[in-house]
Amino acid sequence: MKQFLSEDFLLQTETARRLYFDYAKDMPVIDYHNHLPPDEIAMNKTFANMTEIWLKGDHYKWRAMRANGVAEDLITGNADDFTKFRVWAETVPYTLRNPLYHWSAMELNNPFGIRETLNGDNAAKIYEACNAQLPQYSTRNLLHHFKVKALCTTDDPSDSLEHHIALRKEGFDVKVLPTFRPDKAMATEDPAVFKAYLEKLGAAAGININSYKTLLEALKNRHDYFHAAGGRLSDHGLNYFVYSDFTEAALEQAFADVMAGKQLEDKDAVMFKSATLHFICQWNHEKGWVQQFHVGAIRNNNSRLLTRLGADAGVDSIGDWSMAAAMSKFFDRLDKDDRLAKTVVYNLNPSYNEVFATMVGNFQDGSVAGKMQFGSGWWFMDQKDGMEKQMNALSNMGLISRFVGMLTDSRSFLSYSRHEYFRRILCNLFGNDAENGELPADIPWLGKTVQNICYNNAQAYFNF
Repeated sequence: MKQFLSEDFLLQTETARRLYFDYAKDMPVIDYHNHLPPDEIAMNKTFANMTEIWLKGDHYKWRAMRANGVAEDLITGNADDFTKFRVWAETVPYTLRNPLYHWSAMELNNPFGIRETLNGDNAAKIYEACNAQLPQYSTRNLLHHFKVKALCTTDDPSDSLEHHIALRKEGFDVKVLPTFRPDKAMATEDPAVFKAYLEKLGAAAGININSYKTLLEALKNRHDYFHAAGGRLSDHGLNYFVYSDFTEAALEQAFADVMAGKQLEDKDAVMFKSATLHFICQWNHEKGWVQQFHVGAIRNNNSRLLTRLGADAGVDSIGDWSMAAAMSKFFDRLDKDDRLAKTVVYNLNPSYNEVFATMVGNFQDGSVAGKMQFGSGWWFMDQKDGMEKQMNALSNMGLISRFVGMLTDSRSFLSYSRHEYFRRILCNLFGNDAENGELPADIPWLGKTVQNICYNNAQAYFNF
C-alpha cells in the first residue's frame, strides 16, 4: 500500500514521475482567472488565523460541512474562529474521495509543511502550528512562494481598479491584472436591481444611462478604462449560450420596458443579453483581448440560504440546458465579420465536454495557435476525474499540446496548490500513455509539451 500524499502522489509510473519532477514541478504560474481580492494584495495582508485564510468565503467547504450535519451557525454564523476551524477539521475525514480531502492535505503540506491528516483530535494542534507561521505568509509572500508571475482577478465594470493601478505604479513584480466581468449589465431579470446597478455603472463612467445606446457608451467607457489599467480579458458567466437577432429599436424598447419596471419576456431578455455580449466581444477583438465564457451553472438554488447569506453561499450546482446551436450561431456571427477574439470556453456539465471541444474547433482560423480554447475543468469539474475528462475530450477532439492549462478560480491564496494537483494529473496522463506504448518514449518532447501546458502556452496566448 502506497503512503498517502507521498512525493509520488498521483504519479503512477516512472515516466509520470520524470515528467513531473524534471519538467512540470518548478514551472512558474500564470493564474489567468481567479476571484482573489486585489486590495489584500495591495496592502500585503497578513491573516489573523487559519479560519480567516482558509474557511472564510470557501463555499466548497461550507457545502461539505452542511452535508456532514454541521449547523449553519458553526459554518457561516457567529461562532468563534477556532470553533469554525474545529468543525471543519471534524468534517475532513468524511470527505474521503472528495477533492476537498486532497486539497486540504496539500494546502497544509504546502506551505505549512504539515503532513498529518487533519481531524477533530488534532485540530487545535494544527490550528496553532499554522497560525504561528501565518505572519510570514502575507498575500504577496504566498504569491512568491507559489511562483506566480501573473494573476487576473474578476472585476465589475464599475470597479475603480484603484488597487490594480497602485500595484502597477509600485512595480510589484507579480502582474495583478483586472478582468472585465459585465454580467450585471445584462441581468434584466429583476428590473429594480438592474436599474440600481445602472446608476452605479453610470456614476463610474460619468454617463447618465437613460437608453440602451448610453448603456453601451458606459460599458465601452469602462472597457477602455480596464484596458488602460492593464486588463486584457473579459469574463462572462452564462447559464447557457444565448443567440438572437436584434435591432436598435427593439433593444431600446426592451431597455425602456426594464427601466419602467416591467419583466421582460424570455425572448426579449435573450435578445438583450445576446446583443450586449456581441458588442462587448467586438471590443475584445479590437483590443486584442481574450474572452472567457463560464457556462453551465444553475445558481442560488436554495432561497433560504440565498436570503441569509447572499450569492456564493454554496447552493449552486450543475445545470442542464441545450448548448450547441446557440453557441454555434453566437461565435459564427462574430467570425463571419472577422470580429472573433481569442476565446476560452469552460464547461460545467461533463456530458457536454465533447460538444464544447468540437465546437471550439469550428472557429480555429490559423491566426493564433489554439485561438479557441476548451478551458480547464471548472468548479465542480476541477478535480481529478473532471480534469481527466476535460483533457481526454480535448485530446480526442483538438490539440491538448496547445492547451493553456490550469487556473485556480478561487478566493483563497492557499488554492495555488491546485496548480500542483493539475500538473501531477497531467503528467500522469502523459506518463501512462508512454508506458503503455501509446506515446513514444521521447521524454524531452513530452517534457516540453508538459511545460508548455503548465506555463508557456498561457504566457504566449495572453501576452500580458
